[in-house]
Amino acid sequence: MNAATQPTRIQVERRFPLDLHKSDDNIRRLYETAKQSCWNPETDLPWEQNRLNAADQATRTAAARVWSRRAWVEYTGMTETPALLIRFCLELNRESDPKYFLTVRNTEEAWHVETYHRYAQACGGYVDSPANPSWEPVFNRTMYRDALNAEVSIDAYVVAHCAFVDGLESALAKAWLSHATEPLAHAALKQCVADYERHAAFGWMYAERRCATMDGALRERVVAALQRHIEDVEFAGYHCVALAVDIDAGAEITDLDLVSQAGLGAVSAAQEIAIFRDYVSYSRERFAALGLSLPAITHAQLGSF
Repeated sequence: MNAATQPTRIQVERRFPLDLHKSDDNIRRLYETAKQSCWNPETDLPWEQNRLNAADQATRTAAARVWSRRAWVEYTGMTETPALLIRFCLELNRESDPKYFLTVRNTEEAWHVETYHRYAQACGGYVDSPANPSWEPVFNRTMYRDALNAEVSIDAYVVAHCAFVDGLESALAKAWLSHATEPLAHAALKQCVADYERHAAFGWMYAERRCATMDGALRERVVAALQRHIEDVEFAGYHCVALAVDIDAGAEITDLDLVSQAGLGAVSAAQEIAIFRDYVSYSRERFAALGLSLPAITHAQLGSF
């Protein structure tokens, strides 16, 4: 049996005593804010007020592909978040506040999927799979299996996927918003950015909480998980297509350039790389303050950073 087909060892449930007391005021405030910030993609976005006709057909088609790709990424989160919530519930003495927050995070991810799907439709048609099948394994990560796997440290998972990944998504989305001059794209991304900021805040808050009690062995596992994610997932082009080294990303890079120039809510591939590099540098410093020393990461084309 190979690694891909090995069964996931689920954490043994130890539910009681059931503790629902507030233990982290900051995360609980994130949860309360998220509840109050509820929005509806159907009614809260100006779908009929778009100016997509100002762009030529080639640019609209490129935008449909770019926004479809975002939906693919978000859809991964829609399966990952429930798995992470279950894992928090299965483990004894895990705080209640992250459990509450993850329930609303999953709802927000569903809104993002709907928003990105509908914007792609408005641009000419949602694309349900990559034209180049080589991209399919990049998105078929089944991260929910790692979230549920008892052999994977939940603290390591949160550091890699909630602090680092959600922070990267927030940084990218802010850049997309700043380049969105088309009204519908701007309105959609403005709503999503507020959600992304909360998701990233949760990841970093929980990382800070847990790192204070980690021993040396666990710190090593956390750093290894973080490095593995960057090298295996990010360097495959999961968030930034130009990072891909084993796939020809020329078509995707051209799409980003067209969409960025038209103000349809994107930045160029080169700008995405710059954002990624800056975010790695930022997160390395922030992790170092928590006692997590991320080593230099080497990319086949970009070198070490």
